Amino acid sequence: MADIAFKAAYASVVEDPEEGFLFIGFAQGEHEDETYVLFRQSLGGGPIWFELGDEAFGAEDALSSVRLTAKGLEIALRPAMSAKFGFATSVQVGLGKCEDKVETLAALETMLGEVWQA
Repeated sequence: MADIAFKAAYASVVEDPEEGFLFIGFAQGEHEDETYVLFRQSLGGGPIWFELGDEAFGAEDALSSVRLTAKGLEIALRPAMSAKFGFATSVQVGLGKCEDKVETLAALETMLGEVWQA
């Protein structure tokens, strides 16, 4: 069982050439106080920033593995980074009725490379 779990209603991929980043996110809802996960990477590649619900709970190179299962997206965080995430080491994102999940998952798989577990 994951330390943190939520069901995403929305997924998105945003390429921001002005800031130079690709953003991929899954959100519980549209309000600021609802849970989300965000993956961010420079358009030129490089380390991936992972954020859980707030910028204060985020770090680069925090991901151990990410995989898609029947339950949704399972995110394993590196144990050494758990303090940055309220001592959580795993996050589960339910994707049942999530909008735009197919396109978003395809982009996430490309972004994550070897961190993505088939």
